[in-house]
Amino acid sequence: MSAEKIISDWANKRFKPVYWLEGEEEYFIDQVMDYAEHHLLSETEAGFNLSVFYGKDAQWADVINACRRYPMFSERQVVLLKEAQQMRDIEKLESYIENPLPSTVFVVSYKEKKVDGRTRLARLLKEKGVVLSAKKIYDSKLPEWTQEMVEKKGYSITPKAIRMLVDHTGNDLTRIENETEKILVNLGKRKNITEDDIEQYIGISKEYNVFELQTAIAEKNLAKAIRIISYFESNPKAGPIQLILPSLYAFFSKVFMIYGVQSKDEKTVANAIGVNPFFAKDYLQAAKNYTYPGIENILLLLHSYNLKSVGINDTGTEDASLMKEMVYKMISLQPN
Repeated sequence: MSAEKIISDWANKRFKPVYWLEGEEEYFIDQVMDYAEHHLLSETEAGFNLSVFYGKDAQWADVINACRRYPMFSERQVVLLKEAQQMRDIEKLESYIENPLPSTVFVVSYKEKKVDGRTRLARLLKEKGVVLSAKKIYDSKLPEWTQEMVEKKGYSITPKAIRMLVDHTGNDLTRIENETEKILVNLGKRKNITEDDIEQYIGISKEYNVFELQTAIAEKNLAKAIRIISYFESNPKAGPIQLILPSLYAFFSKVFMIYGVQSKDEKTVANAIGVNPFFAKDYLQAAKNYTYPGIENILLLLHSYNLKSVGINDTGTEDASLMKEMVYKMISLQPN
């Protein structure tokens, strides 16, 4: 079951006695736990009927005893077990999960891992409870997720602003939402987030960023690429090499895939390489400007300079110098 479905059920007063939230994507787990803590009970009810435990410090017997209590002046009580992956003897909860109290909503967050499906605990959870298995969103889906998240808040966002925001934050949904909230409180009456807002309120230059660097390389615009790297050299936090090289590798890996796609229309290419159709033209432009061996050479250069950036086959060259040398070889020294 999804986080959205669980919260929707709760909003409509549909409750199960046990909810088990597990997996790698903390954002959805935290979203459900936060709703359970702050919205299932009124402030008055919570004073008597909300119990919160943390796995590292909690004793299984105390958790079960809390779950077996009856609510006071309320239809239900809520028991939260956070960071349950740190709890010893967690399998001891089986006795309660097998026979839960209908008036208790027991919510467990079990982050960064999943219960072994072969265990009795897993079987009981499937039979008696609701399990949310939160998976990491693929990087290619981040722009779409970001747009949907912004739209649910009643706003819109330009495609370039999405790209800048996602490139800046990486695959961190909580950070993407936090940065978005920072922008929204400054928009006033406007309802659209632009690249200017990203630049002003998050501090990412709309002209000098990883996205613009990859565009410059894709367009074979060496002068522009060098200007961007020089900006990074003067503003190290704007473009650390550890961020730039993986981003470029991800971009040109997808360009490499285009050579195996028969139809070159934007929608077909977008589906084949797993990107938003709006950005397909950037990848197609790069595939047009470079030959198959040229893109292969770019990927090999990125691998080589990634090793140099960590001191392998290099004697301490500055990051900016490495990047300038790399893009020169990418753009000017192309194989036939």
